[in-house]
Amino acid sequence: MKRGMHLAALLAMLVTVSLAGHQAAAQQAAAVDSQLAQAKAALARYQDPIAAVFDGYFSTLVCMDFPKGGGMGQMAYKPGAMGVHFLNMSLVGQKLDPAHPQVLIYEPNADKLVLVAAEWFVPVGPGVTEAPQVLGQTLQGPMEGHAPIMPAGLHHWDLHAWLWKANPSGMFSPTNPNVKCPKTGYTYSGDAPSMAH
Repeated sequence: MKRGMHLAALLAMLVTVSLAGHQAAAQQAAAVDSQLAQAKAALARYQDPIAAVFDGYFSTLVCMDFPKGGGMGQMAYKPGAMGVHFLNMSLVGQKLDPAHPQVLIYEPNADKLVLVAAEWFVPVGPGVTEAPQVLGQTLQGPMEGHAPIMPAGLHHWDLHAWLWKANPSGMFSPTNPNVKCPKTGYTYSGDAPSMAH
């Protein structure tokens, strides 16, 4: 009888712990969804790339495509593209803020650039000893810089959020198979960046 009571008490405790864990996970997911919605609203004006340029985001010109994804020693990218990065150097080194990403990402579409994602970018440097976090996520890396739009020696962490284009690989995946880079013009199609240590 005593053994049965102990088992029942243990089972009740496990159920309580499990429910508390599910509740905490649901609250965290709701908080991230809220932050994503706020970031999307704050960045809506950048659907016009000229507005982004006026606010200090400058185009790197190249549409980045990683058709093979990542291999041994490289970042674990899934096959897909990123698009054209617009980098705001005045935000690099600042505290990470969901409403002020260091990078905006556009997809070329005929003669237009369409805003598809935001990226938070932190270079590896003195005083930054572990991966930073934003939107409840840990930035990915460290990795080498994405040649040809930055030197390979620019080791960094980053996090993408596909706020304006659905991504079957996930909201925070670095690459998106739904993003298409043009076959001609300023497209780089190559290998994923190597991991940095």
